[in-house]
Amino acid sequence: MALLLGVAGLTHFAVPGPYDSIVPRRLPGPARAWTYASGVAELAVAGAVACRPTRAVGGLAAAALFVAVFPANVKMAIDWRRRSPLARAIAYSRLPLQAPLVWWSMRVAHAAGRPPSTRSHLGNTTEGS
Repeated sequence: MALLLGVAGLTHFAVPGPYDSIVPRRLPGPARAWTYASGVAELAVAGAVACRPTRAVGGLAAAALFVAVFPANVKMAIDWRRRSPLARAIAYSRLPLQAPLVWWSMRVAHAAGRPPSTRSHLGNTTEGS
């Protein structure tokens, strides 16, 4: 997940144009500012997920981020409805893809939030230690 978010975050800076085009018009300010802000958010969340001490919070932040960017995916699907069948398939496939990404993020958060002793195959816990 950290790799996915990190690569996505970097592309917001390397190739911002496609991201600018899917920023919902209702958001205040220039689209490029939102593109960069979402790129920074993805990089920060990638870092949080990559580091064990912050992984639980990072997983929750990733889930929130995937929900927050959903309106951009809806805008893309609407804007691309008259494009080629392949382009439409790409745009439309991004919509249901958000659900497994949120699920994955929550699993990362849940697994990271358990103390190491509760991850044992024996189910032993050492709460309070």
